[in-house]
Amino acid sequence: MAAFTVQQGRRYRATISLGWLERWASNETIAERLRAAGFSDVAVTGSGETRTADALWPGPDTTGEMPPQIVAVVDCMTCCTPRRGTTTAAN
Repeated sequence: MAAFTVQQGRRYRATISLGWLERWASNETIAERLRAAGFSDVAVTGSGETRTADALWPGPDTTGEMPPQIVAVVDCMTCCTPRRGTTTAAN
């Protein structure tokens, strides 16, 4: 797993690639996992194997290992138009 640092008050967009069993998870289930990891204002879109998650990191700066399902992460403060709102379970 690769290490990644999240910074307080920053919004991130992750591309998530799910395995053959994981792809049956709802977007809300994925959002719940991100909330459990400490993210807030989470929105997950997509279906099947590839999902996109936007989330805010409200906690202190933290470095940790990213799970293998997360294939790309960008800091939305520098290059994205953040998506706001709640998660929709579009599967």
